[in-house]
Amino acid sequence: MAPDTSTQIHNIGYRSYDGPRLGRAYARKSLFAQSLRGAYGLGRSAKSKVLPMLLFAVMCVPALILVAVAIMVPTYTDLPIKYTTYALTTQVIIGLYLASQAPQSVSRDLRFKTVPLYFSRPIERVDYVVAKFAAMASALFILTATPLVIMYIGSLLAKFDFGDQTKGFGQGLVSVLLLSLLFSGLGLVMAALTPRRGFGVAAIIAVLLIPYGAVSAVQGIAYSTGSTGVVEWLGLFSPISLIDGFQAAFLGATSAFPGQEAPSAAAGSVYLLVILGLIAGSYAALMARYRKAGL
Repeated sequence: MAPDTSTQIHNIGYRSYDGPRLGRAYARKSLFAQSLRGAYGLGRSAKSKVLPMLLFAVMCVPALILVAVAIMVPTYTDLPIKYTTYALTTQVIIGLYLASQAPQSVSRDLRFKTVPLYFSRPIERVDYVVAKFAAMASALFILTATPLVIMYIGSLLAKFDFGDQTKGFGQGLVSVLLLSLLFSGLGLVMAALTPRRGFGVAAIIAVLLIPYGAVSAVQGIAYSTGSTGVVEWLGLFSPISLIDGFQAAFLGATSAFPGQEAPSAAAGSVYLLVILGLIAGSYAALMARYRKAGL
């Protein structure tokens, strides 16, 4: 049989890429945007959107009710609840949101071993950690700040004092910003310890809720026995109590401690230092974790 002479081999080679090299900054920004969208189920399946959107709605509904009551009842001259109190009142919702989304942000990369693929590109360990930390903190800030925005707009519609409401709104934003950074750091560290999402969820809930229950119980005992000076220092041992003590000392918030006694300025300074130390420590722990996970 005669050979088929119609077959030809073309050596097309490889074309070099002459376009712009976007580099680490673009990769970091893309990872941040993708992680932030994923924290609310955007770009994922419909099933993945249900829980974060439901928790977001649950966070906002009480704020809408407070605004409606304040507008409809003419005797009110202020909102029924302070801006700085709202996040602590809804701490269970915040904890559930963090426990559901922090493992989704980092545990899946560990479980499917995609972290080395990230680091094979022009992205380094610090870029990955910063992007994930910033995305989780931003997602929590959106969750906690949106109800405050609703309350602020409602207070202006109710024609409450503009100066007082603006000051309270600003204090509330500072509080939830610190809360978002602190909770995000702790949540991501717990989630990054294991590729199993269920273990991460349980660990985050335990870190946020168990210390608060223990601290509140011991504070109550100390207060009832007359050891009131110990109460403010016991708050250093719970993430939620740390935020409570800081904002009571510096942001004019009403403390949830027994007797509603705000910590002194000196104790409040210690609270702030511990909060900043935990945020920095969480970042350092994540960097150490991904030194190994990136191999």
